[in-house]
Amino acid sequence: MTDDRDLEILVRIAYAVHGTVRRISRSPRRGEIVGIGASGSPTEELDRVAEAQVLSSLEAEGVDWDLLSEEAGHIKRGGDRILVLDPVDGSHNLLRGLPFATVSLALGARDLSGIEVGVVHDLNLGTTYWAQRGGGAFRDGLPIRPRSWEPRREMFFLNLGRHATPRSVAWAGKGRRTRSLGSASLEMTLVAEGVADAYFFENDDPTRNLRVTDIAAAYRILVEAGGRVTDADGRPIGGLPLGVEQRSSVFAFGDPAFDGAARKEGYL
Repeated sequence: MTDDRDLEILVRIAYAVHGTVRRISRSPRRGEIVGIGASGSPTEELDRVAEAQVLSSLEAEGVDWDLLSEEAGHIKRGGDRILVLDPVDGSHNLLRGLPFATVSLALGARDLSGIEVGVVHDLNLGTTYWAQRGGGAFRDGLPIRPRSWEPRREMFFLNLGRHATPRSVAWAGKGRRTRSLGSASLEMTLVAEGVADAYFFENDDPTRNLRVTDIAAAYRILVEAGGRVTDADGRPIGGLPLGVEQRSSVFAFGDPAFDGAARKEGYL
């Protein structure tokens, strides 16, 4: 388990970002494109300001962690660990007034399996999910666990839309309920606390799949809660390196029994 100080720092940073996002969300400039991020995606003012707040908080906290962000890429600060950041996961939701967005912070080294601590803070409700390696998963201090799978009573979070694969769209017809919230970290943490059975994300173009910045914190939270995360074909993704170049499809689930059922029923 990591030092509790690391977790405390991440939670303070998350709250600092929340305050900054609340202020900028009232600005008419919040959706302006202000550049192209390290990942090749447009950077909006909202993301830039939130990322700047994280860098300022790291200086104030006196830690030397490197920073990996979708916008800035890898910023070396002399540390032997990397803070993997998505300053606003669900920025399109936030800009349109939809209440599904988070700040996602994960601390670790090398690859996804090397994430030691993860924090996902809901920018609408103000709730905070966190987990440390070997220490369980929590929402606002209370332990969370995935739900037990009940056939024909499933709820799935899915990636839908123009680029979703036929397999992803087919999932919508298999579960009793489906939702598509547009925030990977939020959807995965909701699986971790038993709101839904699984989260599935697969695009027709692999370069449109998810980066570690999208899922690093939620990965640790879901695993510590007792769930698992693979790619869409069931392969482990713990070896995904901490960088913005590689992407992966994602199948995140809570109950191992559902993994077997998904394969038997042809979900995967």
